[in-house]
Amino acid sequence: MIIWVLYDIKKDKARNKIAKYCKKAGLYRVQYSVFLGTIEENDKDSLQLQIEGEMETDTDSVYIFPMNKSELQQCALLGQAFDKKLVTDKVQALFF
Repeated sequence: MIIWVLYDIKKDKARNKIAKYCKKAGLYRVQYSVFLGTIEENDKDSLQLQIEGEMETDTDSVYIFPMNKSELQQCALLGQAFDKKLVTDKVQALFF
């Protein structure tokens, strides 16, 4: 499955750990607080548990959006949709 992970995390330490977990799960950073990639269902569940262990539920927010390739290709990308310094060819290939 393809997933987006978007987050707003207050503390630097937790934010850095969550980014590390996303990268370790094979996701690609497309914005500073946005990751995208393909992942197996059980790996998504593991990632979710890791993220929940780092975040403060009273102040932080994390969104995990699953979608299929057809839905992803229907997404509208406007302006500088991806930070070109962060994105890889693999992420661009998911769209085309």
